Amino acid sequence: MTDTITTLEPDDGLKTWGWLSYVLHLIVAVAAVVPGAQVSAVLLIIALVIDLVKRGDAANTWQASHFSWRISTVLRAGLLYLITAPLWFFFILPGWIAWTLISIWFLYRIVLGMVRMNANRAVE
Repeated sequence: MTDTITTLEPDDGLKTWGWLSYVLHLIVAVAAVVPGAQVSAVLLIIALVIDLVKRGDAANTWQASHFSWRISTVLRAGLLYLITAPLWFFFILPGWIAWTLISIWFLYRIVLGMVRMNANRAVE
């Protein structure tokens, strides 16, 4: 009987962290587009911290683009939410429409990143 030893490639650990981050982002993104679904922003903050901490480990790998992709997605969405927040105070319907579109865009970016990661491809 032979013993089989499974070795992990250096990128496997990064991929695991990447998947964890994507899943946390996905939970938040789905909750953002499903009426009445609420999740804590803590999940998004945890995912962002993972990406910020592990981004350096991914340097010069195909996975580096995924860490940057998730970070820029969160920062852009946050900025767009802040810019459109006054719409909620003055015009409720345009605020709702703006935030729905931002949430759909956020969900699209997370799903696209997950598809590319599953194929071991970088995101542009």
